[in-house]
Amino acid sequence: MSTKLIAFALQSVRQRIANAESQFHRPLGSVALLAVSKGKPASAVREAYRTGQTDFGESYVQEAIIKLNELSGIDDLRWHFIGRIQANKTRFIANRFDWVHSLDRLKVARRLSEQRGSTLAPLSVCLQVNLNMNSAKAGVTIEEAFEIGQRVAELPRLKLRGLMTIPEPSGDFASQRVPFRALRELFEKCNARGLALDTLSMGMSDDLEAAIAEGATIVRVGTAIFGSRDLPQT
Repeated sequence: MSTKLIAFALQSVRQRIANAESQFHRPLGSVALLAVSKGKPASAVREAYRTGQTDFGESYVQEAIIKLNELSGIDDLRWHFIGRIQANKTRFIANRFDWVHSLDRLKVARRLSEQRGSTLAPLSVCLQVNLNMNSAKAGVTIEEAFEIGQRVAELPRLKLRGLMTIPEPSGDFASQRVPFRALRELFEKCNARGLALDTLSMGMSDDLEAAIAEGATIVRVGTAIFGSRDLPQT
C-alpha cells in the first residue's frame, strides 16, 4: 500500500473509532489504536509512524527481529506482541516489546518475568481469553482467568494490564457484541475481586465498533490500515 493510502486508511480508522466513541457514549480518545503491522515491511510501519501512529502489533518473532532492528532508531515506537508465544522465543519478546497481549500460560509468564531486563520498565501484559474454547485458538478459560491473573500479577517484571480475546468472525453487529460483552463482564468480575485491570484489548478491522460499544480500550487493526498480509509468516 502506498504512503498516501496508508495515511488515508489511518485517518479513516481513527474516524471510525471517534464515531463509535461518540455513538456509544465513550469519552473521546478513550480507545487506543494498535496498528497491526505483522506481515508488512518496516517501510509500512515507517509511513504509518509519519502520520502519528506509534503503537504497532507483531505476531511472529523472526519477522519482528528484522523489523525492530531496522526501525531501532525511532525511539518512541511502542511494540506489542499479539501472537502465540513459543516458550523458546521469550527472551526477545521480554526485552524488545513493551506489551504482550497474548499471554495464556504461567510458564511463559514466568520466563518473560525472569528474562525482562532489570533496567526496563515492567512488561505490560494481557491475558488472552478463549471465550468459546475453540481448540484452534490459544487462551485461558473464563473459569481460570482470575486465578492465573492473580499469579501473573505477582511476578516482579510484569504488569498485568487486562484481557484480550479473538472471537469467531460474525457479520451481524448484535452477534459481534456478544463475545466482547462476555470479556467485559469477566474484566469487571476480575476487578471486583482485586486485580485492578485497566485494559480490554478487543476488536479488529471488521468489528471494532462492536468492541468499542462493549468497552474496548485498545482495538487491533491491520487490514483496514495496511491491506492484506504480504510477507510470509515466520
